[in-house]
Amino acid sequence: MAHIKLTNEELPGIIGLLNHRPETAKPLLDLAETLLRGTSTLTSGEREIIAASVSYWNDCHFCHTSHAAAAAAHLNLGLPLIDDIKAGLPETPISAKMRALLNIAHQVQRGGKNVSLEDVDAARNQGATDDEIHDTVLIAAAFCMYNRYVDGLGTWAPQANEDYIEMGERMAHVGYGKF
Repeated sequence: MAHIKLTNEELPGIIGLLNHRPETAKPLLDLAETLLRGTSTLTSGEREIIAASVSYWNDCHFCHTSHAAAAAAHLNLGLPLIDDIKAGLPETPISAKMRALLNIAHQVQRGGKNVSLEDVDAARNQGATDDEIHDTVLIAAAFCMYNRYVDGLGTWAPQANEDYIEMGERMAHVGYGKF
């Protein structure tokens, strides 16, 4: 049960919050659509990994698991990706550039001023463009907000990874236009 009375108490995580306040849902969904599925040289799967990683570091189970499931759907990697993200991706082959971008995302999650020029240079040295660095910082910052929105209002979330398969598929292949 959320900390406030929602229009539909059966909807988990951010879905219940978006349903409750459609006027704020639209810009939040538009932002997610742009950040995670819009034009970028980072794949949607890579961007979902950033969102899922930040959400895990913020201890937001709903956002971590739903976005990891979306990453798994984009990358055809299956549910083991959800737990691999929690472990720092030891089993998932990702590029050195992606690891450097995840480091930047982690610094943003800890606090924006934790991102150093050395972090940015390390990402550039692995081939990251300024736009990819920009998008990584914005995804990380946005997901800190989304995580605090979901957890700050005490929403409920299914616990099992399997409960997120359909949601992840929908996020990956339909998008964020409507929940």
